[in-house]
Amino acid sequence: SQSSLIQLLKKKKEAREMEKAMAEKEEAFMGRMKVIADRWRDLHAKRAQLKAHVQRSGRTVQKCEELRIQALKINRKQSEENMKKDGELLRAKMELETLRKKHRKLCKKVQKYSIFKKYLEDVVEVSQFEDISEVTSQYKLLVRTRKDLLQSQHGHKQLTEQDKVLLEQYKAQKEAEMLQYKNELVQLKLRISQAQSDIPLWEAHWADIQDRTSKKMGKLWTIKLAIHNLFQ
Repeated sequence: SQSSLIQLLKKKKEAREMEKAMAEKEEAFMGRMKVIADRWRDLHAKRAQLKAHVQRSGRTVQKCEELRIQALKINRKQSEENMKKDGELLRAKMELETLRKKHRKLCKKVQKYSIFKKYLEDVVEVSQFEDISEVTSQYKLLVRTRKDLLQSQHGHKQLTEQDKVLLEQYKAQKEAEMLQYKNELVQLKLRISQAQSDIPLWEAHWADIQDRTSKKMGKLWTIKLAIHNLFQ
């Protein structure tokens, strides 16, 4: 019918308008999607740049930290070296002061013994020595000889004292042995006198034993003869 046709045309028109709107919306959506994709790519690119920047910054920071640590080590090493040099300098100053004191003492000794130098020069002039060093060498030789002689005498004295001690010990030991031998001799003399006093008793006892033995032998001989006669 005519109304249905009109409605169909309206519907077709609405459908065309809706398709057009949908196409416009789709175009707008695609445009927005393109913008979003472009922004997403930009965002990824910025993210990659930021990541690279962070890595570079991290390496820079690490390098700076390593340089700082290395600088601290160098600083500490220089401080230790400076302390060591200060200590060496202090020791050198102390040694220098000690050497100065020794030098002053030696200067005083030189002034003190200068008179002996003059005396040695006079000795060289009036003696067979050629210079002072020869005189001092001869003096040192005499001092060593005297020292060796004193040591030898001291050693001989010590040996003599040791020999005396050993002799006293030997005498004491021999006296103890002689006393022991004397005691043993007294004991032996007592035993001999006791044995000599026991000799008559033992002799009488031995004679008694011999008498008994002879009597027993006589009895035994009589018994043997009796037995022999009995068998006969």
